[in-house]
Amino acid sequence: MIKKISFLLSILFFGSIFGQNTKEQLQKQNADIKKQIANINADLAKTKNESKLSLAYLNAVNQKISLREKSYNNTQKEKRFIEDDIYRSQLEINKNKRELGKLREDYAAILVKAYKNKGVQNKVIFILSSKSMGEALRRIQYLKQYSEYQQRKADEINDKANEIQKNIAKKQKAVGEKDNLLLNQKKELAAIEVERGQKEALLAEFKQNETKLTAELKQKQTQQKSLEAQIRAIINEEIRAAKAKAEAEKKAEEERKRQAMIAAAKEKARIDAENKAKAEALERERKALEEETRKARELAVKKAADEKKRADEAAKAESDAKAEARRIIAEKEANEAKAKAKAAEDRLAAAKAAEAALDKKKDEEKQAIETKTMKAFGVGSVTAGSNFAESKGRIGFPVERGNITHRFGRQQHPVFKNIWEENNGIKIAVSAGTKARCVFPGVVSTVIVDGGTKTVMVKHGNYFTVYSNLSNVYVKSNQTVSAGTQIGEITTSLDGSYTLDFQIWNGTSPVDPMGWVSY
Repeated sequence: MIKKISFLLSILFFGSIFGQNTKEQLQKQNADIKKQIANINADLAKTKNESKLSLAYLNAVNQKISLREKSYNNTQKEKRFIEDDIYRSQLEINKNKRELGKLREDYAAILVKAYKNKGVQNKVIFILSSKSMGEALRRIQYLKQYSEYQQRKADEINDKANEIQKNIAKKQKAVGEKDNLLLNQKKELAAIEVERGQKEALLAEFKQNETKLTAELKQKQTQQKSLEAQIRAIINEEIRAAKAKAEAEKKAEEERKRQAMIAAAKEKARIDAENKAKAEALERERKALEEETRKARELAVKKAADEKKRADEAAKAESDAKAEARRIIAEKEANEAKAKAKAAEDRLAAAKAAEAALDKKKDEEKQAIETKTMKAFGVGSVTAGSNFAESKGRIGFPVERGNITHRFGRQQHPVFKNIWEENNGIKIAVSAGTKARCVFPGVVSTVIVDGGTKTVMVKHGNYFTVYSNLSNVYVKSNQTVSAGTQIGEITTSLDGSYTLDFQIWNGTSPVDPMGWVSY
């Protein structure tokens, strides 16, 4: 039974920790949601004088409703966690009360036992009645331990009572949190109802102005088709010019490479001549050292044999002392000959190493000369923006902050379901005064002026980025730009909202920017 209770308490304890962490995450999410709602309200306040019959305005209201619903759902989850905390606190209080009752019963029994034991009550008599000094000391120790035991039991009762008070305070705090949460939920529901009413009013206003808005949509689509035709024409011309340039560059590259190879060959020939003279000198030195080494070895062998022969002959004719002296001299001369042979071998090894080092240096110098010459003649230069494709998914966003109102491809109108739009890019709603910025290093291909707005095309190798619906433009054709370079200021579209039309083209084919930019 005790094991089962311990297991249950363990589950409740760890569940409490897990729930607390999750509750904190929900609270953090709701704090972030409040910031997002505040930003949306600030953006709507900036555009309050603009036309409300814009998808940007409607999207902002929809986004607020979605965020508030998410916040409400989070508070529902948080409420369940708080209720679990209250339940766990009550379980802990009940358990502590049972334990406190048991401690008090045990303490009462101790007091009753002490009262009945008269010897313990009259401590002096209890000690003096001892038969010996040893027994008296043992009784003193017993009384001390008994007193400490009573004090421990009293302390346990106090600690358990304090623990109960803490759990009661914890439960009361959780109840207060729940009350505050319920109050916030009522406010959240009221705000959701108000904003849903705003959405319905906006949709009704859209319906009332359906004729006007449909005409504007058709006008916008006509403008988009016209702009698309211009973009395609410009890209086709860019591709034709790029092919012609590539052919010319290929021929020029081949000529530069040929000239570079000639220059490199001349330089290599000069290095070969210098290295040949060095190699010949080293070879002569090596051969001389080889001959010297050979002679030194032969001399050492001959001396050793001669000395051995003389030593043997002397041993027959001379005394032992003289024979030993001659042997020592012979051994010394043989060692000297060996030392000279070893020195000659070392010099020979150094000469061979010098030859190998020269060969290695010769190869390295040739490679360095070829690389340097190719670079000097401009062979293998890199085009700006040529690694655009390798940066897919990591390319910058064309504005600092904005909401996407239209996605890529064929999309149904969010209000007028009988109308379909064909988008070659994405449309981003922004605040007044927002600047479009280049998403990747490249070269400005052209600036198109179409009616009252302007479009900038930037080339990145085989790719193009397009920034439309600009009032002022800060760049010009053939200008090299970097990621983050300001392209121009975004202006209003037909519905009165400030919107950037952003596109990415791979040659003559538009691609979905959302697969490329980091949003």
